Amino acid sequence: MQNQRIDSIELLEISKISDPDGRGNLSVIEKGTLPYEVKRVYYLYDVPSDATRGGHAHLELQQCLIALSGSFDVLLDDGKNRTKVHLNKPNRGLIIPSGIWRELENFSSGAVCLALVSDVYKEEDYIRDYKDFVFYKTK
Repeated sequence: MQNQRIDSIELLEISKISDPDGRGNLSVIEKGTLPYEVKRVYYLYDVPSDATRGGHAHLELQQCLIALSGSFDVLLDDGKNRTKVHLNKPNRGLIIPSGIWRELENFSSGAVCLALVSDVYKEEDYIRDYKDFVFYKTK
């Protein structure tokens, strides 16, 4: 959707169940947790701290990013406004609707970024050039 704005981005608190015997935590994402059905899951890891991932927007696809381990920053842009979200907790997800440019950077050592997405991979859903993205948003 070309009219999505930065304020449509949502931070999702994922329930955290702590084991009373100190054996760790459990977080669950199940049907109804996200505003869409998950059709693809992927994860980024071993990303050098000076590397940038993403650098695109989607026409239809929505996604939720979670820092399963370590931390990273997500730069978000709606064509007019920009913001940065720091992800560093495995029980917090960043829901990014379609029509938002995203870049991931500043990966800590050992960072793992989990992506839960609303559709299978379709190259035609990507806007990979920022100038094309700005033009798309102004149509």
